[in-house]
Amino acid sequence: MIEKRAAELARELDAERTTHSHSHSRGSVNGGRGNISVQFFEKKRRKAWLPKLAYGSGDEEICWECWTVKVTVAEPRTESERAKVRKAMEQTLLTTAMKIVTCVNSQKDHIPPITTSEANPFPYQINVNRKDAGWATRIGIY
Repeated sequence: MIEKRAAELARELDAERTTHSHSHSRGSVNGGRGNISVQFFEKKRRKAWLPKLAYGSGDEEICWECWTVKVTVAEPRTESERAKVRKAMEQTLLTTAMKIVTCVNSQKDHIPPITTSEANPFPYQINVNRKDAGWATRIGIY
């Protein structure tokens, strides 16, 4: 699933880059920006008199944690730039992963109890959110 979502983001960024390269005749084209979010859910029984009639099933999924990684694509022009960008990317990815691991390991009070014997007690979603709904995107800053 991770590879599928990463490929989806890459396709969207590539399509945007192609669109911008056709609309801008000069200057360098930015590789694009986007983000990938991972959401973790807890399954809970709906507390309604007629849950199946009202919502279609007796369970609901409540998001209890969400991590968003912002992605900026760099397009180096030379091999020396490519090596520098790759090294910087590796360091940034390692630093980001370690921040997530440190935070997750230090703050566990919000994690819901495991109430099922399923292989994956917490359903998750990986989302590519190319078009942010924030005000910065709407006015063209991001």
